[in-house]
Amino acid sequence: MRSIMSVEKNSIKVNVDAASGHPPKVMIVAGEASGDLHGSFLVREMLAINPSLHFYGIGGNKMKEAGVKFLAFAADIAVVGITEAFSKIGTFIKINAKIRKSMDQLKPNLVILIDFPDFNLNIVARAAKKRGVKIFYYISPQVWAWREGRVGQIKRLVDRMAVILPFEVDFYAKHGFAVDYVGHPLRDTVKTEFTQSQARLQFGLSEKQTTVGLLPGSRTAEITRLLPEMMKAAQIISKKIPDAQYILPLADTLPEKTVTAIIAASGLSVKIVSGRTYDVLACCDLAIVTSGTATLETGLMGVPMIIIYKLSLFSELIGRLIIKPQLIGLVNIIAGKAVAPELLQRDANGPRIAAETLAILLNPEKKQEIITELQSIRAKLGEPGAARRAAQIACDMI
Repeated sequence: MRSIMSVEKNSIKVNVDAASGHPPKVMIVAGEASGDLHGSFLVREMLAINPSLHFYGIGGNKMKEAGVKFLAFAADIAVVGITEAFSKIGTFIKINAKIRKSMDQLKPNLVILIDFPDFNLNIVARAAKKRGVKIFYYISPQVWAWREGRVGQIKRLVDRMAVILPFEVDFYAKHGFAVDYVGHPLRDTVKTEFTQSQARLQFGLSEKQTTVGLLPGSRTAEITRLLPEMMKAAQIISKKIPDAQYILPLADTLPEKTVTAIIAASGLSVKIVSGRTYDVLACCDLAIVTSGTATLETGLMGVPMIIIYKLSLFSELIGRLIIKPQLIGLVNIIAGKAVAPELLQRDANGPRIAAETLAILLNPEKKQEIITELQSIRAKLGEPGAARRAAQIACDMI
Protein backbone atom coordinates (compact mmCIF):
# COMPACT_ATOMS: atom_id res chain seq x y z
CA MET A 1 0.00 0.00 0.00
CA ARG A 2 1.25 3.47 -0.86
CA SER A 3 1.61 6.11 1.80
CA ILE A 4 2.01 9.84 1.29
CA MET A 5 4.47 11.87 3.32
CA SER A 6 5.32 15.56 3.29
CA VAL A 7 8.88 16.83 2.97
CA GLU A 8 10.32 20.31 2.76
CA LYS A 9 12.25 21.24 -0.35
CA ASN A 10 13.41 24.81 -0.96
CA SER A 11 10.73 26.00 1.48
CA ILE A 12 7.98 24.43 -0.68
CA LYS A 13 5.84 21.66 0.76
CA VAL A 14 6.11 18.73 -1.65
CA ASN A 15 4.17 15.47 -1.52
CA VAL A 16 6.19 12.39 -2.41
CA ASP A 17 4.92 8.88 -3.03
CA ALA A 18 6.83 6.96 -0.38
CA ALA A 19 6.57 3.66 -2.25
CA SER A 20 8.30 4.96 -5.37
CA GLY A 21 10.22 7.99 -4.11
CA HIS A 22 8.80 10.01 -7.01
CA PRO A 23 6.36 12.96 -7.08
CA PRO A 24 2.70 11.99 -7.58
CA LYS A 25 1.50 11.48 -11.15
CA VAL A 26 -1.93 12.56 -12.37
CA MET A 27 -3.62 11.45 -15.58
CA ILE A 28 -6.09 14.05 -16.85
CA VAL A 29 -8.36 13.58 -19.87
CA ALA A 30 -10.43 16.21 -21.70
CA GLY A 31 -11.83 15.62 -25.17
CA GLU A 32 -13.26 18.99 -26.16
CA ALA A 33 -12.21 22.65 -26.33
CA SER A 34 -14.20 23.60 -23.24
CA GLY A 35 -12.75 20.67 -21.28
CA ASP A 36 -9.26 21.67 -22.38
CA LEU A 37 -9.89 25.18 -21.05
CA HIS A 38 -11.25 24.03 -17.70
CA GLY A 39 -8.56 21.35 -17.44
CA SER A 40 -5.84 23.97 -17.86
CA PHE A 41 -7.29 26.02 -15.00
CA LEU A 42 -7.49 22.95 -12.79
CA VAL A 43 -3.90 21.89 -13.52
CA ARG A 44 -2.56 25.36 -12.70
CA GLU A 45 -4.49 25.49 -9.43
CA MET A 46 -3.30 22.00 -8.44
CA LEU A 47 0.30 22.97 -9.19
CA ALA A 48 -0.16 26.05 -7.01
CA ILE A 49 -1.11 23.71 -4.16
CA ASN A 50 1.50 21.07 -4.94
CA PRO A 51 4.24 22.11 -7.43
CA SER A 52 5.70 18.59 -7.54
CA LEU A 53 2.73 17.05 -9.37
CA HIS A 54 3.39 15.49 -12.78
CA PHE A 55 0.48 15.62 -15.26
CA TYR A 56 -0.06 13.61 -18.42
CA GLY A 57 -3.06 12.56 -20.49
CA ILE A 58 -5.23 13.94 -23.31
CA GLY A 59 -6.22 17.52 -24.00
CA GLY A 60 -5.57 20.55 -26.21
CA ASN A 61 -3.20 23.48 -26.43
CA LYS A 62 -4.32 25.13 -23.21
CA MET A 63 -3.63 22.02 -21.12
CA LYS A 64 -0.32 21.60 -22.93
CA GLU A 65 0.62 25.17 -22.00
CA ALA A 66 -0.33 24.40 -18.38
CA GLY A 67 2.26 21.61 -18.33
CA VAL A 68 0.40 18.42 -19.31
CA LYS A 69 2.34 15.83 -21.32
CA PHE A 70 0.14 14.20 -23.93
CA LEU A 71 -0.61 10.62 -24.93
CA ALA A 72 -2.87 12.07 -27.65
CA PHE A 73 -4.54 15.35 -28.56
CA ALA A 74 -8.20 16.02 -27.89
CA ALA A 75 -8.75 16.67 -31.59
CA ASP A 76 -7.95 12.99 -32.22
CA ILE A 77 -10.99 11.83 -30.24
CA ALA A 78 -13.47 14.73 -30.55
CA VAL A 79 -16.61 13.61 -32.39
CA VAL A 80 -20.20 14.79 -32.80
CA GLY A 81 -22.89 12.10 -32.80
CA ILE A 82 -22.89 8.35 -33.29
CA THR A 83 -22.00 8.17 -36.98
CA GLU A 84 -18.90 10.29 -36.42
CA ALA A 85 -17.81 8.00 -33.58
CA PHE A 86 -17.86 4.98 -35.91
CA SER A 87 -15.38 6.67 -38.23
CA LYS A 88 -12.81 6.95 -35.42
CA ILE A 89 -13.01 3.45 -33.96
CA GLY A 90 -9.46 2.65 -35.09
CA THR A 91 -8.15 5.79 -33.39
CA PHE A 92 -10.02 4.97 -30.17
CA ILE A 93 -8.52 1.46 -30.09
CA LYS A 94 -4.96 2.82 -30.43
CA ILE A 95 -5.48 5.48 -27.77
CA ASN A 96 -7.16 2.97 -25.47
CA ALA A 97 -4.02 0.83 -25.67
CA LYS A 98 -1.83 3.86 -24.86
CA ILE A 99 -3.96 4.72 -21.82
CA ARG A 100 -3.78 1.20 -20.39
CA LYS A 101 -0.06 0.93 -21.03
CA SER A 102 0.59 4.28 -19.36
CA MET A 103 -1.40 3.25 -16.29
CA ASP A 104 0.60 0.04 -16.00
CA GLN A 105 3.96 1.76 -16.46
CA LEU A 106 3.46 5.16 -14.80
CA LYS A 107 1.01 4.03 -12.11
CA PRO A 108 -0.81 7.38 -11.67
CA ASN A 109 -1.95 8.35 -8.19
CA LEU A 110 -5.14 9.92 -9.54
CA VAL A 111 -7.15 10.03 -12.76
CA ILE A 112 -9.10 13.21 -13.50
CA LEU A 113 -11.92 13.06 -16.03
CA ILE A 114 -13.41 16.22 -17.52
CA ASP A 115 -16.88 15.74 -19.05
CA PHE A 116 -16.60 13.76 -22.38
CA PRO A 117 -18.48 10.77 -20.88
CA ASP A 118 -18.46 8.12 -23.61
CA PHE A 119 -14.69 8.08 -23.81
CA ASN A 120 -13.92 8.95 -20.20
CA LEU A 121 -16.28 6.47 -18.58
CA ASN A 122 -16.09 3.56 -20.99
CA ILE A 123 -12.35 3.67 -21.66
CA VAL A 124 -10.42 5.70 -19.08
CA ALA A 125 -12.50 5.11 -15.94
CA ARG A 126 -12.86 1.37 -16.58
CA ALA A 127 -9.11 1.00 -17.01
CA ALA A 128 -8.39 3.05 -13.89
CA LYS A 129 -10.95 1.19 -11.76
CA LYS A 130 -9.51 -2.17 -12.80
CA ARG A 131 -6.09 -1.00 -11.60
CA GLY A 132 -7.34 0.50 -8.35
CA VAL A 133 -6.56 4.10 -9.33
CA LYS A 134 -8.72 6.78 -7.70
CA ILE A 135 -11.00 8.67 -10.09
CA PHE A 136 -12.04 12.31 -9.77
CA TYR A 137 -14.70 13.53 -12.22
CA TYR A 138 -14.62 17.29 -12.72
CA ILE A 139 -17.61 18.71 -14.64
CA SER A 140 -20.46 16.26 -14.87
CA PRO A 141 -21.70 14.97 -18.22
CA GLN A 142 -25.21 16.19 -18.95
CA VAL A 143 -26.90 13.05 -17.65
CA TRP A 144 -29.81 15.21 -16.48
CA ALA A 145 -30.58 15.92 -20.15
CA TRP A 146 -30.05 12.47 -21.68
CA ARG A 147 -29.01 8.94 -20.70
CA GLU A 148 -29.92 9.38 -17.05
CA GLY A 149 -29.22 5.70 -16.56
CA ARG A 150 -25.55 6.53 -16.90
CA VAL A 151 -25.61 7.77 -13.28
CA GLY A 152 -25.33 4.15 -12.15
CA GLN A 153 -22.12 3.78 -14.15
CA ILE A 154 -20.74 6.97 -12.61
CA LYS A 155 -21.53 5.74 -9.10
CA ARG A 156 -19.73 2.44 -9.78
CA LEU A 157 -16.61 3.96 -11.27
CA VAL A 158 -16.09 7.43 -9.82
CA ASP A 159 -14.71 8.06 -6.34
CA ARG A 160 -15.59 11.74 -6.18
CA MET A 161 -17.25 14.28 -8.46
CA ALA A 162 -17.24 18.08 -8.56
CA VAL A 163 -20.15 19.69 -10.41
CA ILE A 164 -20.41 23.23 -11.76
CA LEU A 165 -24.16 23.77 -12.12
CA PRO A 166 -26.22 24.30 -8.95
CA PHE A 167 -29.13 22.01 -9.84
CA GLU A 168 -26.76 19.06 -10.37
CA VAL A 169 -26.36 18.59 -6.62
CA ASP A 170 -30.05 17.76 -6.16
CA PHE A 171 -30.08 15.67 -9.33
CA TYR A 172 -27.32 13.38 -8.08
CA ALA A 173 -28.71 13.34 -4.54
CA LYS A 174 -31.92 11.94 -5.99
CA HIS A 175 -29.82 9.06 -7.29
CA GLY A 176 -28.02 8.52 -3.99
CA PHE A 177 -24.68 10.01 -5.04
CA ALA A 178 -23.16 12.91 -3.08
CA VAL A 179 -21.28 15.43 -5.22
CA ASP A 180 -19.40 18.66 -4.50
CA TYR A 181 -20.69 21.91 -6.02
CA VAL A 182 -17.70 24.17 -6.70
CA GLY A 183 -19.35 26.87 -8.82
CA HIS A 184 -18.75 27.49 -12.50
CA PRO A 185 -15.15 28.06 -13.67
CA LEU A 186 -16.31 30.56 -16.28
CA ARG A 187 -17.13 32.97 -13.44
CA ASP A 188 -13.37 33.56 -13.20
CA THR A 189 -12.58 33.89 -16.87
CA VAL A 190 -15.44 35.38 -18.86
CA LYS A 191 -14.42 39.02 -18.96
CA THR A 192 -12.76 41.63 -21.15
CA GLU A 193 -10.87 44.80 -20.45
CA PHE A 194 -12.41 46.56 -23.46
CA THR A 195 -15.59 48.54 -23.98
CA GLN A 196 -17.59 47.69 -27.10
CA SER A 197 -16.00 50.54 -29.07
CA GLN A 198 -12.51 49.65 -27.90
CA ALA A 199 -13.00 45.98 -28.77
CA ARG A 200 -14.17 46.85 -32.27
CA LEU A 201 -11.16 49.06 -32.82
CA GLN A 202 -8.91 46.21 -31.60
CA PHE A 203 -10.09 44.10 -34.51
CA GLY A 204 -10.31 46.80 -37.16
CA LEU A 205 -14.10 47.00 -37.12
CA SER A 206 -16.25 50.10 -37.36
CA GLU A 207 -17.28 51.46 -33.96
CA LYS A 208 -20.78 52.38 -35.14
CA GLN A 209 -21.89 49.47 -37.33
CA THR A 210 -24.12 46.60 -36.19
CA THR A 211 -21.81 43.72 -35.30
CA VAL A 212 -22.79 40.06 -35.36
CA GLY A 213 -20.58 37.33 -33.87
CA LEU A 214 -20.42 33.90 -35.49
CA LEU A 215 -19.47 31.08 -33.09
CA PRO A 216 -19.77 27.89 -35.16
CA GLY A 217 -18.26 25.46 -32.64
CA SER A 218 -14.93 23.81 -31.96
CA ARG A 219 -15.24 20.63 -34.03
CA THR A 220 -14.85 20.25 -37.78
CA ALA A 221 -18.20 18.45 -38.07
CA GLU A 222 -19.96 21.40 -36.42
CA ILE A 223 -18.24 23.84 -38.76
CA THR A 224 -19.19 21.98 -41.91
CA ARG A 225 -22.83 21.62 -40.85
CA LEU A 226 -23.48 24.98 -39.24
CA LEU A 227 -21.15 27.65 -40.62
CA PRO A 228 -22.69 27.47 -44.13
CA GLU A 229 -26.12 28.12 -42.56
CA MET A 230 -24.67 31.01 -40.54
CA MET A 231 -23.31 32.52 -43.75
CA LYS A 232 -26.68 32.13 -45.51
CA ALA A 233 -28.24 33.93 -42.54
CA ALA A 234 -25.60 36.66 -42.78
CA GLN A 235 -26.46 37.21 -46.45
CA ILE A 236 -30.11 37.79 -45.52
CA ILE A 237 -29.25 39.96 -42.51
CA SER A 238 -27.02 42.17 -44.66
CA LYS A 239 -29.92 42.89 -47.00
CA LYS A 240 -31.98 44.23 -44.07
CA ILE A 241 -29.04 45.82 -42.21
CA PRO A 242 -26.60 46.86 -44.98
CA ASP A 243 -23.91 48.05 -42.58
CA ALA A 244 -23.81 44.78 -40.61
CA GLN A 245 -20.29 43.47 -39.97
CA TYR A 246 -19.29 39.98 -38.87
CA ILE A 247 -16.57 38.55 -36.65
CA LEU A 248 -15.65 34.93 -35.84
CA PRO A 249 -13.36 33.69 -33.02
CA LEU A 250 -11.55 30.62 -34.32
CA ALA A 251 -11.12 27.73 -31.85
CA ASP A 252 -7.57 26.38 -31.76
CA THR A 253 -8.95 22.90 -32.46
CA LEU A 254 -10.01 23.96 -35.98
CA PRO A 255 -8.15 24.27 -39.29
CA GLU A 256 -8.52 27.87 -40.48
CA LYS A 257 -8.64 26.87 -44.15
CA THR A 258 -11.92 25.00 -43.61
CA VAL A 259 -13.50 28.11 -42.13
CA THR A 260 -12.12 30.53 -44.72
CA ALA A 261 -13.31 28.33 -47.60
CA ILE A 262 -16.90 28.36 -46.32
CA ILE A 263 -16.82 32.11 -45.73
CA ALA A 264 -15.33 32.80 -49.18
CA ALA A 265 -18.15 30.86 -50.83
CA SER A 266 -20.69 33.24 -49.25
CA GLY A 267 -19.16 36.34 -50.80
CA LEU A 268 -19.25 38.16 -47.46
CA SER A 269 -16.40 39.57 -45.41
CA VAL A 270 -15.90 38.10 -41.94
CA LYS A 271 -13.15 39.10 -39.53
CA ILE A 272 -11.51 35.89 -38.25
CA VAL A 273 -9.71 36.11 -34.91
CA SER A 274 -7.65 33.30 -33.39
CA GLY A 275 -9.03 32.75 -29.89
CA ARG A 276 -9.81 35.88 -27.84
CA THR A 277 -13.45 34.80 -27.71
CA TYR A 278 -14.42 37.19 -24.92
CA ASP A 279 -12.86 40.22 -26.62
CA VAL A 280 -14.68 39.20 -29.80
CA LEU A 281 -17.99 38.93 -27.93
CA ALA A 282 -17.41 42.39 -26.47
CA CYS A 283 -17.71 43.70 -30.05
CA CYS A 284 -21.07 42.12 -30.68
CA ASP A 285 -24.65 43.35 -30.67
CA LEU A 286 -25.72 39.72 -31.09
CA ALA A 287 -24.06 36.34 -31.65
CA ILE A 288 -25.15 33.23 -33.53
CA VAL A 289 -23.80 30.40 -31.38
CA THR A 290 -23.47 26.64 -31.72
CA SER A 291 -24.91 24.98 -28.61
CA GLY A 292 -22.31 24.16 -25.98
CA THR A 293 -20.19 26.02 -23.47
CA ALA A 294 -20.07 28.98 -25.88
CA THR A 295 -23.72 29.77 -25.14
CA LEU A 296 -22.91 30.26 -21.46
CA GLU A 297 -19.81 32.32 -22.28
CA THR A 298 -21.91 34.51 -24.55
CA GLY A 299 -24.57 34.88 -21.88
CA LEU A 300 -22.05 35.83 -19.20
CA MET A 301 -20.77 38.52 -21.56
CA GLY A 302 -24.33 39.86 -21.73
CA VAL A 303 -24.63 39.36 -25.49
CA PRO A 304 -28.04 38.32 -26.93
CA MET A 305 -27.75 35.17 -29.02
CA ILE A 306 -29.41 32.67 -31.31
CA ILE A 307 -28.54 29.09 -30.31
CA ILE A 308 -28.30 26.55 -33.13
CA TYR A 309 -27.35 22.88 -33.44
CA LYS A 310 -27.49 20.12 -36.01
CA LEU A 311 -26.53 16.42 -35.93
CA SER A 312 -26.48 13.82 -38.72
CA LEU A 313 -29.85 12.27 -39.52
CA PHE A 314 -28.90 8.95 -37.90
CA SER A 315 -27.63 10.66 -34.74
CA GLU A 316 -30.82 12.73 -34.63
CA LEU A 317 -33.04 9.63 -34.83
CA ILE A 318 -31.13 7.95 -32.01
CA GLY A 319 -31.16 11.17 -30.02
CA ARG A 320 -34.93 11.45 -30.22
CA LEU A 321 -35.15 8.11 -28.44
CA ILE A 322 -32.86 8.96 -25.54
CA ILE A 323 -32.82 12.75 -25.09
CA LYS A 324 -35.51 14.31 -22.97
CA PRO A 325 -37.41 17.04 -24.87
CA GLN A 326 -36.27 20.22 -23.20
CA LEU A 327 -34.08 23.26 -23.68
CA ILE A 328 -30.56 22.44 -24.88
CA GLY A 329 -28.68 25.73 -24.53
CA LEU A 330 -26.82 25.96 -21.23
CA VAL A 331 -27.82 29.58 -20.82
CA ASN A 332 -31.49 28.60 -21.17
CA ILE A 333 -31.18 25.56 -18.90
CA ILE A 334 -29.74 27.66 -16.09
CA ALA A 335 -32.36 30.38 -16.61
CA GLY A 336 -35.11 27.76 -16.64
CA LYS A 337 -36.65 29.27 -19.76
CA ALA A 338 -35.87 30.15 -23.37
CA VAL A 339 -34.02 33.43 -22.89
CA ALA A 340 -32.29 32.83 -26.25
CA PRO A 341 -34.10 31.31 -29.25
CA GLU A 342 -33.06 27.74 -30.08
CA LEU A 343 -33.02 26.41 -33.65
CA LEU A 344 -32.28 22.70 -33.97
CA GLN A 345 -31.76 20.30 -36.85
CA ARG A 346 -33.83 21.39 -39.90
CA ASP A 347 -34.76 24.63 -38.15
CA ALA A 348 -31.08 25.55 -38.00
CA ASN A 349 -31.16 26.97 -41.52
CA GLY A 350 -30.16 30.32 -42.95
CA PRO A 351 -33.61 31.91 -43.30
CA ARG A 352 -34.76 30.89 -39.81
CA ILE A 353 -31.51 32.02 -38.20
CA ALA A 354 -31.74 35.36 -40.02
CA ALA A 355 -35.39 35.86 -38.99
CA GLU A 356 -34.65 35.28 -35.30
CA THR A 357 -31.57 37.50 -35.47
CA LEU A 358 -33.42 40.38 -37.14
CA ALA A 359 -36.30 40.07 -34.67
CA ILE A 360 -33.84 40.98 -31.91
CA LEU A 361 -31.57 43.45 -33.71
CA LEU A 362 -34.50 45.48 -35.07
CA ASN A 363 -36.34 45.54 -31.74
CA PRO A 364 -34.32 47.48 -29.11
CA GLU A 365 -36.80 46.70 -26.33
CA LYS A 366 -36.62 42.95 -26.95
CA LYS A 367 -32.84 43.12 -27.11
CA GLN A 368 -32.68 44.91 -23.75
CA GLU A 369 -35.04 42.39 -22.15
CA ILE A 370 -32.69 39.57 -23.17
CA ILE A 371 -29.65 41.44 -21.83
CA THR A 372 -31.42 41.92 -18.49
CA GLU A 373 -32.24 38.19 -18.31
CA LEU A 374 -28.63 37.28 -19.09
CA GLN A 375 -27.34 39.51 -16.31
CA SER A 376 -29.31 37.50 -13.76
CA ILE A 377 -27.67 34.23 -14.81
CA ARG A 378 -24.25 35.22 -13.49
CA ALA A 379 -25.56 35.32 -9.92
CA LYS A 380 -26.78 31.71 -10.22
CA LEU A 381 -23.32 30.33 -10.95
CA GLY A 382 -21.66 30.77 -7.57
CA GLU A 383 -18.68 32.84 -6.55
CA PRO A 384 -15.39 32.89 -8.49
CA GLY A 385 -12.77 30.27 -7.54
CA ALA A 386 -14.32 27.05 -8.92
CA ALA A 387 -11.06 25.65 -10.28
CA ARG A 388 -9.28 26.38 -7.00
CA ARG A 389 -11.96 24.56 -5.00
CA ALA A 390 -11.88 21.59 -7.40
CA ALA A 391 -8.08 21.52 -7.24
CA GLN A 392 -8.18 21.23 -3.46
CA ILE A 393 -10.52 18.24 -3.69
CA ALA A 394 -8.23 16.57 -6.24
CA CYS A 395 -5.09 17.20 -4.18
CA ASP A 396 -6.83 15.84 -1.08
CA MET A 397 -7.47 12.60 -3.01
CA ILE A 398 -3.80 12.05 -3.80
